[in-house]
Amino acid sequence: MQRTPGGAADGTAAPDGALLSIGAVLGKLREEFPEVTISKIRFLEAEGLVDPQRTPSGYRKFAAGDVQRLAYVLRVQRDHYLPLRVIKEHLEGLDRGEQPVLPALAAGEGPQEPPGGPGDALAEPAELRVGREEFLAATGAGEAELEQWESYGLVEPAGDGGYDAEAVATGRLIADLGRYGLEPRHLRAVKAAADREAGLVEQLVAPLRRHRNPQTRRHAEATAEELAELSVRLHAAMLRSALRLRLR
Repeated sequence: MQRTPGGAADGTAAPDGALLSIGAVLGKLREEFPEVTISKIRFLEAEGLVDPQRTPSGYRKFAAGDVQRLAYVLRVQRDHYLPLRVIKEHLEGLDRGEQPVLPALAAGEGPQEPPGGPGDALAEPAELRVGREEFLAATGAGEAELEQWESYGLVEPAGDGGYDAEAVATGRLIADLGRYGLEPRHLRAVKAAADREAGLVEQLVAPLRRHRNPQTRRHAEATAEELAELSVRLHAAMLRSALRLRLR
């Protein structure tokens, strides 16, 4: 595995090619990332962002390059609030010898250049907003359908009356399910479950969101996104399992 530019500091890497246990890696990473946990490291491994060696007994053993990659992932999440999908693409580019361009930070919030060398800053894309007519066209819904979706709280316009990308994606899914006979009233339980899960995630990241450091607050947003991804995967796995039992 190649050295990841902008990775862990010299004190974080394992000396003389020694392999580290996950506990030792956690101790070194916490020098810069006090909120990191063993579960977080395992999650990043499961997402394919790091690939430690395994002993015959199945224990993880991390080389210096693994620790550097983990530090890079955590640093980019904290400083640039990038989703794991994008960070993984950056790591693949780094392995090819490329220098990925990181989004610029707000003034006064840290370095503007990507780690490992200078580069042109890439501004974060503006959030999508579409009007009501555009929303109807994008989802294939009629005015009466949209009013029903909104009455059940399945889709909500933003404060300016527009609809963001998540609302458009939700509307399309509702429309697709409707073609199978699932009506908005049937989806109230799905909405209620999503609200409960959102409340749970909010409780978990609340201490980070209250932090005075803006970088820590961005880390809370990245953590919430990861928890949402895991929750979606868990829901899908449980639903498939339940259906297999019922359709036997």
